Amino acid sequence: MDYKVVLITGGSSGIGKSIGTYLTAKGLKVYGTTRNKDKYPDFNAFSLLTLDVKQPQSIQKAVDAVLKKEGRLDVLINNAGVGITGPIEETPHEEILNVFDTNFNGPVHMIKSVLPQMRKQGGGLIINITSIAGYMGLPYRGFYSASKGALNVLTEALRMETKDFGVRIVNVAPGDFATNIAAGRYHAPVKEDSPYNLPYSKTLQSIDDHVDSGGDPMEVAKAVYRVMQSKNPKPHRPVGAFLQKFSLTLKKILPDKVYERLLLNHYKL
Repeated sequence: MDYKVVLITGGSSGIGKSIGTYLTAKGLKVYGTTRNKDKYPDFNAFSLLTLDVKQPQSIQKAVDAVLKKEGRLDVLINNAGVGITGPIEETPHEEILNVFDTNFNGPVHMIKSVLPQMRKQGGGLIINITSIAGYMGLPYRGFYSASKGALNVLTEALRMETKDFGVRIVNVAPGDFATNIAAGRYHAPVKEDSPYNLPYSKTLQSIDDHVDSGGDPMEVAKAVYRVMQSKNPKPHRPVGAFLQKFSLTLKKILPDKVYERLLLNHYKL
């Protein structure tokens, strides 16, 4: 299929902006989205629409605007997401609901809104930006891992359900990249009297250090473009440093307790 019109959620910064900028340079018509377009008055990398993935009415309004202008929608890139850290026992329930509403329910709402059009036009591509963290339970990032892991599994199911419509669904799973995600991440407070105080503090610093020293998000943009160029893309495409991608191979071949020990050693827990 010759992809021409692309919609990217969370397109105003970070990985989403890198993807949009790269695809625009490749000649595609790109629409990015953000919850508050007024915050980006000078944004000119590509077209920017207002959209909140937690509000189905907002989603439909943005999708309808693209279809009214372009008459088609070839690629949806579910990139909008939020980070969260904290001990599972001490993370406020409202924050758990928020991360799932954004990282899982949001993409589901988006997918539901575009599938009728993709069926009508005889095909399309949906790329879910998940995370390497979604393939394993990471300490003090359990809810983030779980939200991305849920989207991973949903993608596998959806591929089989949509195979007769010419719609392709793919997970692109980044590792650590230098973006502003840490600034917007919810951190459960480090409590002085908490039994998790020391290990959580150490892990929190390690997480931030990995993001700060992460790779160029343009690598994710290039991976997305390669998926778009593939006639039969695989369900999962991890993107990141060699050791991050290799960790997925190790998880498949090592006994569970051995792999768990590797993670504990990595985080010095």
